[in-house]
Amino acid sequence: MDSFQNLALLENLYRLKSLGYAYIDPITPNIQATSNTLPDSLSRLGENISKCYLCDLSKSRRQSMIGYGNPRASLMFIDAYVSAAEDEASDYYVGRSGVMLRDMIEKVLKYQVEDVYFTHAVKCKPFGFQSPSQSECSSCAPFLSKQIELIKPSIIVTLGSDAYQILTGDLEDFERVRGEIIPFRDSLLIPMYHPLYLVRNPSLKKEALRDLQTIKGQLS
Repeated sequence: MDSFQNLALLENLYRLKSLGYAYIDPITPNIQATSNTLPDSLSRLGENISKCYLCDLSKSRRQSMIGYGNPRASLMFIDAYVSAAEDEASDYYVGRSGVMLRDMIEKVLKYQVEDVYFTHAVKCKPFGFQSPSQSECSSCAPFLSKQIELIKPSIIVTLGSDAYQILTGDLEDFERVRGEIIPFRDSLLIPMYHPLYLVRNPSLKKEALRDLQTIKGQLS
């Protein structure tokens, strides 16, 4: 048993002792999963995600947002984390950014949202207006990695710098990679602006349109 498991067991024992327990049956600590230990189907993986308690976001979430769309999609969109509008509605493509993303997919790429796959790097809404912590991102990383492995998309589009950084670990200037075609595992990764950033900065929509044309060109 490694030191992390020992620490998790010890924390549980001290907590139960403080509540007056003298003895309990053996317990299984909530150990970080790896993509190799996760199930090989999206439905069973979704069950794991919905029951995840690996980080503090599980204490405040309404639900985990697993993902939506075609499980064999050639095009996969990854947002950084669940928005307040998505968490409130328990649905995808909601709020101003959701409507804009739907328009990008349907009006520019000529796909239906049911034909692509959309998910988040962090499956729960962060506290307040904070960005997720490094440990919260790390807790969700195996889930995202397994989704990519199972879906096998040809093109992965990360929405905004946060999604790109969480997926790749690259902390360099986002403008350096935005709109570029980057080999990533068995796919091509194309980072682009987040739709909400475009709502707030409409002058950048021309650049976003060029990035969408790059995506479209790789899909044809």
